[in-house]
Amino acid sequence: MDTPLLVSVVDDDESVREALPDLIREFGFAVQAFASAQEYLCSAYINSTDCLILDVAMPGMSGPDLLRALRLRGHATPVIFITAHGDDREQAQLKHCGAVECLLKPFSETALIKALSTALPLDHPDTEDARS
Repeated sequence: MDTPLLVSVVDDDESVREALPDLIREFGFAVQAFASAQEYLCSAYINSTDCLILDVAMPGMSGPDLLRALRLRGHATPVIFITAHGDDREQAQLKHCGAVECLLKPFSETALIKALSTALPLDHPDTEDARS
């Protein structure tokens, strides 16, 4: 049996860290949640994360700062940004920095699975199951 792809969620909002992983698990993925960028960077999951869902605005290191730090360390993990205060210009800038997608909170299940399907390998059974 294949190991599910790991999606890591980094968001300082506790309600997001509780609700979003439950939804992502329903799609068939494994999930780890982190309260800060620093917590994620110090975790054992940094090398096994297949997709990273990052809040843009967090105390300390922001989502874009974490993305830059990961790229400097050689990590090419696909990133989906989530934000409560985004506009089209900011979303375009985040995509230019390497994000697969930028979702405005609250986002729909459909938008989330579409972003995950874009971020993750098309030939992996988990993304196929999640899209059906």
